[in-house]
Amino acid sequence: MAVGRNIFAVLLVKTVLAASLTKEVPSWGDSYSVDGVLQLPYAELKEPFRAYYDAKNNQSRIDYYNDLVITMQLQTQNISIKIAYMTTETVTNQKSCFLVNGSSPIQAVLPDLSDFKNVGQDKIGATTTDKWVKVTNHGKKKSTYTMWVDSATKAPVRYEMMGYDSLLGSHYDKYYLDYSNFKNETSFNATVFNYTSFGHPCSGFPGPGLTERKVLMNPMVEYIHNYDNHVEEMFIQHKQKHAPKYSSIKEHAQRQHIFRQNLRFIHSKNRAALGFSLAVNHLADKSKEEIQLMNGYHYTPGHHGGLAFDTSKYSAKDIPDTMDWRLHGAVTPVKDQAVCGSCWSFGTTGTIEGAYFLKTGNLVRLSQQQLMDCSWGEGNNACDGGEDFRAYDWIMKNGGLTSEELYGPYLAQDGKCNKTITPVAKLKNYVNVTSGDLQALKFAIAHQGPISVSIDASHLSLSFYANGVYYEPQCGNKPDDLDHAVLAVGYGVMNGQAYWLIKNSWSTYWGNDGYVLMSQKDNNCGVATDPTFVLM
Repeated sequence: MAVGRNIFAVLLVKTVLAASLTKEVPSWGDSYSVDGVLQLPYAELKEPFRAYYDAKNNQSRIDYYNDLVITMQLQTQNISIKIAYMTTETVTNQKSCFLVNGSSPIQAVLPDLSDFKNVGQDKIGATTTDKWVKVTNHGKKKSTYTMWVDSATKAPVRYEMMGYDSLLGSHYDKYYLDYSNFKNETSFNATVFNYTSFGHPCSGFPGPGLTERKVLMNPMVEYIHNYDNHVEEMFIQHKQKHAPKYSSIKEHAQRQHIFRQNLRFIHSKNRAALGFSLAVNHLADKSKEEIQLMNGYHYTPGHHGGLAFDTSKYSAKDIPDTMDWRLHGAVTPVKDQAVCGSCWSFGTTGTIEGAYFLKTGNLVRLSQQQLMDCSWGEGNNACDGGEDFRAYDWIMKNGGLTSEELYGPYLAQDGKCNKTITPVAKLKNYVNVTSGDLQALKFAIAHQGPISVSIDASHLSLSFYANGVYYEPQCGNKPDDLDHAVLAVGYGVMNGQAYWLIKNSWSTYWGNDGYVLMSQKDNNCGVATDPTFVLM
């Protein structure tokens, strides 16, 4: 009898479990509105959105970052609309409307769960949810899609994609969308899908290729419909343009994974209307850690020698409104330090090149490689970092710095020191510009030429900077925050925003032909924290 009761109990439990796993598949209806947050953990981003979906009338709309970017898919009109703030070299945050003709399927922000399986219940925060799962396999990649639905209200709670790559032996992708304020709609206000009500005339989209344009016009298609053609095609273009060398199929897969996450970061940040734009460049297949290897400035606290900047020699009336030493011929072409932490040598040579030009009228490319090879005794470490004052000390002790023409080309690696080559530029001393004093730095640039400065370059937003005035709220400006040496070659104002004109050493593929307009606001990224120039 006991055995019979046990068998009955087991059958009862199995029946209850089976019943719980055969729930009716949730349906979101033909028309709905919903708020949400798209989270990209690998790109360290959270992007809020609001969506309007109207299948009855074949139209949809998604607003990103609280309507900073608005996209519409109007299938009955056979067009896509994007309303966004545009920043270029000549305008900042100009609200514009872009229109693309052609097939434009409406875009849901909630997945179709018809081929998902119910796997029981789960807790998301304090909410009891029904959990729905779908697993797909493509080559060595396994993707698991999970949807959590409020058990009581049947409202969407969270949608997650988790990808695993057996070749890489790790998760290659992850993103999720958290939902709130879901509402089935019987009708929408006519203004919701009336793009002309925003008052901006629409023109053709100025973006790059057709593949990327599709995802720019409709970012959500990647996350709901797993559309990634733009990643595949842009990665091919990246390889054709920059010819990177990958050692194996595994590294190729890893680089494409990194490229995907950096591309998502670039697109999402551009939707946030930051006042500057990001773009894919030669660093797009490199991890954040690899990019930071180029930041070879190591701050040493305390007085390093050199002279104090004599502030009594300047006044506001002696400072021009704008300055650009490139126009006067005092700046050599942008170079690429490559994956070598030698930035300190570029800041050093840049300010000496400017001073040499002002003294002699000749612009000479000085040797970063000689500084890397020879200034170890002063505490510099070639590709593993250094500081400009240590380089100045070596130059003064050893009779001067020679030219790239005499010493040989920059190698992007440690080399053998040759001190016998005839020096070209000799120094009397160097000067520490008053720390944090923007007016002092302006005067120094205007009257002394290009200035060696150090910045906080640890943020991906700078790694993919393209144009506009760069302002990063997360940037530090204390001495300990500084990790990258660059050259301030001028300053100015664009659309009301004061900036420093900064020459970098990440090649002309980066930024605006190798330059960045860095905001003066709040001493952003520490441009004015530790400037130096030389006396000849």
